[in-house]
Amino acid sequence: MSSKIMLKPKGKNTKKAAAADEDDGAVAVVGKFVKEWGTWTAKKAKVITHYGFIPLVIIIGMNSEPKPSLSQLLSPV
Repeated sequence: MSSKIMLKPKGKNTKKAAAADEDDGAVAVVGKFVKEWGTWTAKKAKVITHYGFIPLVIIIGMNSEPKPSLSQLLSPV
């Protein structure tokens, strides 16, 4: 069992130190939120890219000049 050691200054500046601890806590919460949001966004972008890339290429190919048919786009020749 390990216990968390917290060092708090003693003396006249205890109110200022407590306010600083609260600010650090808010910054930590915001940092955690941003990290979780970034991870969630990256996962969703990966899925969208995975399933959307080939349909996007087909749509762009069908809208280009000269207009190929779908069979011409999908055939390897």
